[in-house]
Amino acid sequence: MRVRSPSAPQALHQTIREVLRNEILSGKLQAGHQLRQDALAERFQASRIPVREALRQLESEGLVVHHLNRGAVVAGMNVQQICELLDIRVALECHAARLAVPNMVERDFEAMERILEAYAASDVVADWAEYNRQFHLALSAPANNGRLRRLIEEYCLNTDRYTHVAMSEATGRDKPMEDHYALLAACRARDVARVVALLEEHIDHTRRELLATARERAMGEAAETPFV
Repeated sequence: MRVRSPSAPQALHQTIREVLRNEILSGKLQAGHQLRQDALAERFQASRIPVREALRQLESEGLVVHHLNRGAVVAGMNVQQICELLDIRVALECHAARLAVPNMVERDFEAMERILEAYAASDVVADWAEYNRQFHLALSAPANNGRLRRLIEEYCLNTDRYTHVAMSEATGRDKPMEDHYALLAACRARDVARVVALLEEHIDHTRRELLATARERAMGEAAETPFV
């Protein structure tokens, strides 16, 4: 009789989590999409136990919520919640930058530059969000702190999922690109204080633009509402 490795169930639920996580963050699974355990178990050829654990972990990341009558669904997020995540991003990424910049070598600068070149060459809005994510992770990688990187990845990805369309409508590609090249130049100069200041302003600009877009949308909706 073949004995299952004790690590097999853990590996399976991690695989399920990663697949669903990528589909949620890429927008393939939209907010409100129902995640039925039996359908997922059939899809991944698994029992409901690893599916349930994967959904529990996604819920802890804020990507999934459970409703009494519908079960697990892909989470939505309001502007206030997004701004709270952006505040966390400032704290995490600025701390990572303080650790990372002194450790950077030419390969790190070249990696960031390649990302920005690909960013500039793309006309696809969804790609801009992905290159933005890659740049911020490359900026923090030389901190050499795996747990900090995972936290940054979680909050960076989570906010990008909700903001990249709104940000593209508000600022296009030029302003984020300008900010990123300024960050790269400051990294090359090993000017830690300037990197931190630029990074904080870059993320705060995202927050301000997001709030402005929300105000504009709310005013537009109000204007379209007929008086009774």
